Amino acid sequence: MNSMASPSPRRPSILTLVSISAAGALSMNIFLPSLPAMARDFGVEYGFMQLSVSAFLGVSAVLQLLCGPISDRFGRRPVVLGSFAIFLLATIGALLAPTAGWFMLFRLIQAVVTTGFVISRAVVRDMVPAEQAASMIGYVTMGMSLVPMVAPTLGGILDETLGWRASFVAMGLAGFAVMTLCAVDLKETARSGGVPLAQQLVTYPILARSRRFWGYALTATLSAGSFYAYLGGAPFVGQVVLHLSPAEVGYWFAGPSIGYALGNFLSARYSTRIGMNRMILAGAVICSAFLTAALVVDMLGGLTPLVFFGSVAFMGLGNGMLLPNANAGMMSVRPELAGTASGLGGSMAVAGGAGLAALAGMLLDAQSGAVPLLTIMAGSAIASIGFIIWVMIRERQVISGG
Repeated sequence: MNSMASPSPRRPSILTLVSISAAGALSMNIFLPSLPAMARDFGVEYGFMQLSVSAFLGVSAVLQLLCGPISDRFGRRPVVLGSFAIFLLATIGALLAPTAGWFMLFRLIQAVVTTGFVISRAVVRDMVPAEQAASMIGYVTMGMSLVPMVAPTLGGILDETLGWRASFVAMGLAGFAVMTLCAVDLKETARSGGVPLAQQLVTYPILARSRRFWGYALTATLSAGSFYAYLGGAPFVGQVVLHLSPAEVGYWFAGPSIGYALGNFLSARYSTRIGMNRMILAGAVICSAFLTAALVVDMLGGLTPLVFFGSVAFMGLGNGMLLPNANAGMMSVRPELAGTASGLGGSMAVAGGAGLAALAGMLLDAQSGAVPLLTIMAGSAIASIGFIIWVMIRERQVISGG
């Protein structure tokens, strides 16, 4: 009888799962305080160098659609190890790049490391029943959320002491350490019978016909877009507009991460009691109110680091309340397509954020100040209110039979 039972895969440690995701977060955040210095070093405009954020996110959006089904077909372990091997080679290429164009090419290849966001959740789903998966994914997310708090600070210090390339050396060392950890601890967890890519793509039109899915997805896309626009524009605002050093910008970058962690706590504690849609609406209102207030202050000539980064900290709080509930809403539209909904919605959010980050990079200059960035962030957050209200109205109509 034992010979017929398929053995359960040995569970990787929570440290391994956190590290897989944290490596992607580190690669997105550690070098942000160095963007102005990198633009000067390569002799290009800030808007071009900012593409290392927005275009990176765009490639990541495509990978989020593909890496889950690919890991179903070929296994979690080879996809993770292969992704980190490619990431290490791309990091070496970025360090040795002679021009901004070559740097950008290798930077986009580095986006392969963000497959860890999806694969770590897939590994959790492989290991535990559905009712336990959300809790375990929560622990992984909490551990990963520490990285955006410390990575920009570390990057700012490295930039001031050793130059911007030191941040990419740190990326490479971290990537090698995580790949080694995975080689030792991450055994294959995927079982046979995963959904092939072609079959998963066929299910996308089913979701595309759902108004509720679009409402939740666009709410998440626009609210997360405010944060991604911030990632692309904040280094410029901090150093050029507010005259902060790279290290000081790094310190202030901890604000939204702290706010997001608090928002996640409130979401976990009160979403069941308050309700998913009302929690989303509350988060969207918090984001919009504080970003709009910062925009008004800036237009009146009173922008300070505390006003700018403080408003973004409250944006993080609002996103921490909104995004977990919006993601749950997307997956509740068609529960049998939860994985497809998560991948499609996540890809939309990252792709939308990439577009807003690129727009912020194009509009920012020394004369404009922070107004273009804050306008994009506030406008995106306000638009998210409209879409969650649309969802709430639609649900009331369905309940009333309208």
